[in-house]
Amino acid sequence: MTPDRFRNFAAVDWSGAAGERHRGIAVALMREGEPVPQLVRPEHRWSRAEVLAWLIAEMPANTLVGFDMGISLAHADAGTYFPGWAESPSDARALWALVEAVCAADPHLSVTRFVDHSEAARHFRRHGGREGDLFGGGRGRFRVTERAQELLGCKPYSNFNLVGAAQVGKSSLSGMRLLHRLHGQIPVWPVDPLPGSGSVVVEIYTTIAAMAAGRTAGRSKIRTYEDLNDALTALKCDAIAGTGAIADHASDALITAAWLRGAARDPALWQPSALTDQIARTEGWTFGAR
Repeated sequence: MTPDRFRNFAAVDWSGAAGERHRGIAVALMREGEPVPQLVRPEHRWSRAEVLAWLIAEMPANTLVGFDMGISLAHADAGTYFPGWAESPSDARALWALVEAVCAADPHLSVTRFVDHSEAARHFRRHGGREGDLFGGGRGRFRVTERAQELLGCKPYSNFNLVGAAQVGKSSLSGMRLLHRLHGQIPVWPVDPLPGSGSVVVEIYTTIAAMAAGRTAGRSKIRTYEDLNDALTALKCDAIAGTGAIADHASDALITAAWLRGAARDPALWQPSALTDQIARTEGWTFGAR
């Protein structure tokens, strides 16, 4: 099936930082028939719970919405998420449920209790030089989709790495709490099959969208309106009003929402060669990684 039924395209630059509200969260929406994406609540500092509420109650129908986070952890390399842990989940949905259960008392969809859990912590690289004995060394463990990202020229981080400005581990884990709460309301591709109607959540990597807009992987961050509008022009959008500096969280979301409009109509992106049923069920995939 060619998924040309989507009418709106949204992108969420997500954050796993501590606290309730975050400058690092931005939501952009490309509505049907409009020539340019727009930020949703542009002056607002979002909480993760507010993003969840927007998805369920306010997002337009038939929207393809991308989240800049990893929707799962590496599984294929070891045949399990957490080798040596008897309670290691069997698939992505069970992983989301485990993170939610362990972190039920953590406010704001945070994940402190999970990364500090005596068994889970053995697999993560954490701040303060704390590297779990099962982290694996080096850059950590990678999903199959992250290896596909590398073939595109991207430089992904392991979701087991929680250290460094570019790490995505905590945002991915906090995102899993959101995905768990979406169950039965919005499907998450490819963990869930692509439905014939309605909205769908996908994982995105904003660097892929920036590269499609003419940037390089090393220069994917856009911090001025002038560079933003060059990228939007490359994606066949009109310019956005504004000059000077713009937060890269906002530009990431805007560019990715614009990119999704065209990318969603490419059947090849929905059928990556390395995406098996088992990978879909356990590791998920980054939309746009071939």
